[in-house]
Amino acid sequence: QVQLVESGGGLVQPGGSLRLSCAASGFTFSSATMVWFRQAPGKERELVATITAGRSTNYAESVKGRFTISSNNAKNTVYLQMTSLRPEDTTVYYCQASYVRNYWGRGAQVTVSS
Repeated sequence: QVQLVESGGGLVQPGGSLRLSCAASGFTFSSATMVWFRQAPGKERELVATITAGRSTNYAESVKGRFTISSNNAKNTVYLQMTSLRPEDTTVYYCQASYVRNYWGRGAQVTVSS
């Protein structure tokens, strides 16, 4: 059974940092493409960052230079390091695993506010 569990969300002031984690189980993590999405209420889902099995990364223009995606195969975990956070980064962040099919976590709320 595939499971993806996000953690690390919370409230942070503008300009601050947070690190999201997504712990995966139930599939071959090292062979999967892992993706962070975000979606605010009433808005379309936005792809934030991707890391492939070969460790290639890709980012949305809105987060380039501020967010970093990484993964640890030994821990079956993907991370999203977020710096220089802005109020517009406030939303729920979801972890997705692409392995044969797509699997989703339940999300982690990130709130950027003073």
